[in-house]
Amino acid sequence: MGQRIQKVLAAAGLGSRRQVEAWIAAGRLEVNGRPAQVGQSIEGDEKITLDGRLLRLTPSRAVRVIAYNKPVGEICTRKDPEGRPTVFDRLPKIRGGRWIAVGRLDINTAGLVLFTTDGQLANALMHPSGGVERRYAVRVLGELSEEAQRALLEGVVLEDGPASFARLESGGGEGANRWYRVALAEGRKREVRRLFETLGFTVSRLIRTGYGPIELGSGLRRGCFRDLDSGEIAALYSAAGLTEPVAKRPSARHRT
Repeated sequence: MGQRIQKVLAAAGLGSRRQVEAWIAAGRLEVNGRPAQVGQSIEGDEKITLDGRLLRLTPSRAVRVIAYNKPVGEICTRKDPEGRPTVFDRLPKIRGGRWIAVGRLDINTAGLVLFTTDGQLANALMHPSGGVERRYAVRVLGELSEEAQRALLEGVVLEDGPASFARLESGGGEGANRWYRVALAEGRKREVRRLFETLGFTVSRLIRTGYGPIELGSGLRRGCFRDLDSGEIAALYSAAGLTEPVAKRPSARHRT
């Protein structure tokens, strides 16, 4: 019995389900020489190509997840027509698969970005229904009143619907700038910045400090990555509501 093409390619670590759907919509993905369709059932022995390049559907023997400390100024796409640096320029090369970003950050946001070779894991961690927490340190010009903090916790209306912080705590600050620690249970585009902007506050610095059970920590320098250990990977699968595949993992690596 066949499976949907999005699920098969995600399980092979070739991209998240959302990425596969985007390839199909753009006409980049073909099955046996014909344009692929969203939800198309495949058996696994078909000739599947992306931009004319044959894809290998054999899943990686070992799921790998890395944490990357993104600097301001890098974008989270593989290629940029403007020639700006991308996070993928700094990641280690892998054979038979590709890195899939778990939640992008905009060019002006720094901090933790997770990458995995398991498309199903990436999709589950990003999907709004999973409610996986994203944590940020935010610097704004001005101090939030109790009323403003209550509004951000209870919810405000953005152009794409209601939004709120799951948690909001003061992080101190000097002069006109104040730091806050916030948490979201979803990852809409520029959501943290837009939440503050609805109340007239400008975000001057934004750093993602955690995603689900994984913390950025202080030991990972900007522009560097580290492999997650077995316990951290198991915790991610648990947070995503998935069963962890049984496979021998590579030893932990850390690049500085």
